[in-house]
Amino acid sequence: MAITIGQVAPDFTLFDSEKKPVTLSGLKGKNVLLLFFPQAFTSVCTKELCGVRDNITRYQSVNASVFGLSVDSVFTLGKYKEEQQFNFPLLSDFNKEVSAAYDTIYQDWILNMRGVSKRSAFVIDKEGIVRYAEVLESAGDVPDFDKINSVLDNLG
Repeated sequence: MAITIGQVAPDFTLFDSEKKPVTLSGLKGKNVLLLFFPQAFTSVCTKELCGVRDNITRYQSVNASVFGLSVDSVFTLGKYKEEQQFNFPLLSDFNKEVSAAYDTIYQDWILNMRGVSKRSAFVIDKEGIVRYAEVLESAGDVPDFDKINSVLDNLG
């Protein structure tokens, strides 16, 4: 079922690229930007996440923690983070449970791949409530960062 604005965000615990667990409910008191992306090392994903990397102080200024999520392994994400010098955590949803809970998963994607995260963005406020939700059907599209930034500014 699609995530709707105003609902409590589905809780999860995932491992980051440093093999440390991150639990969404443990982030209460901070705004959270979750960015689901299809695959590490692909051009659109890299462009999107490098844009976030280059503007990280903008997110920090509104007390927002940023996380990139994909179904890639922690090992793949570790290499990707290192090569691109990402300054925010990448979380592995290898078992696809969080992507399914957020209704942001391709049943069939390119090259017969199944269970890949759709490019999506969710803003979750300090109380764990979804304040922005965008799930894109085309992996070539990127979230509307102007809208995301506006929502985060209002939550500040």
